[in-house]
Amino acid sequence: MALIAVAVFVADQVSKSMVIHRIPEHAVVPVIPGFFNLTNSKNSGAVFGMFSDSAVWWKTPLLVVVSLALLITVVWLVVQTQNLHWATRIGISLVLGGALANLFDRIRAGEVEDFLDFYIRNYHWYTFNVADSAIVVGTGFIILQVLVGG
Repeated sequence: MALIAVAVFVADQVSKSMVIHRIPEHAVVPVIPGFFNLTNSKNSGAVFGMFSDSAVWWKTPLLVVVSLALLITVVWLVVQTQNLHWATRIGISLVLGGALANLFDRIRAGEVEDFLDFYIRNYHWYTFNVADSAIVVGTGFIILQVLVGG
């Protein structure tokens, strides 16, 4: 379980570093024209950029505290539950790795680096990163396990 979380954390931090050092801020690098770009954008808000326009001083400390509280809760639940299904273990590992990576960025820089930009015509999904992807996929594993069982 820890190996998956560490792999997600490392992959996220390496990919963010590569973007920061190779793509100028707000630049767009087309990868699949009409569908996928790499970009360099900062997110000082929460998921999907919520609150990123807010200039209140306590925004980042609040996001750090909430993230820490959620991480501690998840770790506590894992420790209390001995026999988790493999899909749940993988899901939790992905969520923990992604959450730790984004939390690390918030503590270090006060914002998270986003760079994956998917779109169709003029509709752009919110720009995201490897950590966000791991959180979504991990949550999917957990939901699938709850719905299907096994």
